[in-house]
Amino acid sequence: MSNVEEKPIYLDNHASTQVDPRVVAVILHTMTTGYGNPNSVDHVFGDMAAKMVVAAQCEVAKLIGGDPDGVHFTTGASEAIQLAIAHAVSNRPHRDIPLRVALSAVEHRAVLDAISLQEDNGNVVVTWLPVDNFARLDLEALKSACASGIDLVCVMAANNEVGTLYPIEQIAQIASSANASILIDATQAAGHIPIFAVDWGITYLTVSGHKMYGPKGIGALVTLPNISIRYSHGRLRSTGNGTPNVPGIVGLGEACRLRQMEMIQDEPRIAAQRNHLEALLLSTISGLEVNGDRSNRLSHNLHLSLPDVPNDAVLARLRNRLAISTGAACTSAVDTPSHVLNAMGLAEELQNGAFRIGLGKFTTDDEIERAAGYFAAAVEDTRRAIAAI
Repeated sequence: MSNVEEKPIYLDNHASTQVDPRVVAVILHTMTTGYGNPNSVDHVFGDMAAKMVVAAQCEVAKLIGGDPDGVHFTTGASEAIQLAIAHAVSNRPHRDIPLRVALSAVEHRAVLDAISLQEDNGNVVVTWLPVDNFARLDLEALKSACASGIDLVCVMAANNEVGTLYPIEQIAQIASSANASILIDATQAAGHIPIFAVDWGITYLTVSGHKMYGPKGIGALVTLPNISIRYSHGRLRSTGNGTPNVPGIVGLGEACRLRQMEMIQDEPRIAAQRNHLEALLLSTISGLEVNGDRSNRLSHNLHLSLPDVPNDAVLARLRNRLAISTGAACTSAVDTPSHVLNAMGLAEELQNGAFRIGLGKFTTDDEIERAAGYFAAAVEDTRRAIAAI
């Protein structure tokens, strides 16, 4: 028997992904060779850096079917969301009337917080769109809201907890028919599903590097090309924004390029691994339930609940073996129920026993087998401990 300790298994790819080594290589090249300031266009070093930024804009645009002129680099998806909402508020049809916004209660916390801030300032009024117990959006409710008058629709492309995919092309058509703008939070979906932002008429779309095997601290707001955004870290024509994060921008561009090439091959394989893990766990753990829309979800998402086992007790037993989470990384450190699961109407015991598992392109078949064993053993151990009390 080997005495070598096995490396912990990483299955928390919704929170953050491993940076692809090829992305690391281009970032290193940028830092050691293309280190010029892209705003310094008086010499070849600045020109080289500027061309790298423009090339990255093109790669981001290609991945989500956008226009390169509409790619505005930010420090991440949260900042991109804030920027999009602030732009929509500033350009609302009537300055003395709040922006009419429609969104669901399962949106990412970054969207909810940005809207809440604008609401507190009297800049927006909100129409809440219901979801069912699979986190699916009620499209009839959206149509009704738009018919009554909506200026901005905010919908995620894929839920960051239970993985449910949303029909964003259809949603964009509904918004467009009511002359409403639309913000698509594609943070979890970009690089995993096909998106055609310009063709679908998506006004604002957000992406993040560290959700698709790129670096942290870089994201983008992608707008229709006729929209003018004054503030953006990566735009060379911006004013007063300092030096662009060229290594991060180039890393995001490379991550987008690789997802364009490999998404079609990667996602079915990852989905097959997810399905195998799901089958293993369902066959060995009694009472286990799968949350979300199992027929229409992200390929790497597996969201589970155990009604009789507190999730924190299970995770305590897995900490050094298996990295999974109880929910979204933005709220997992806060001892509050998931707003997503609550909006879905899940019973309290299912919320308290919820686990989010996120596979990735670097997950191996062996890790799937080991992860199933670790998880089942942790649940069994927790149940024994509870029974002994």
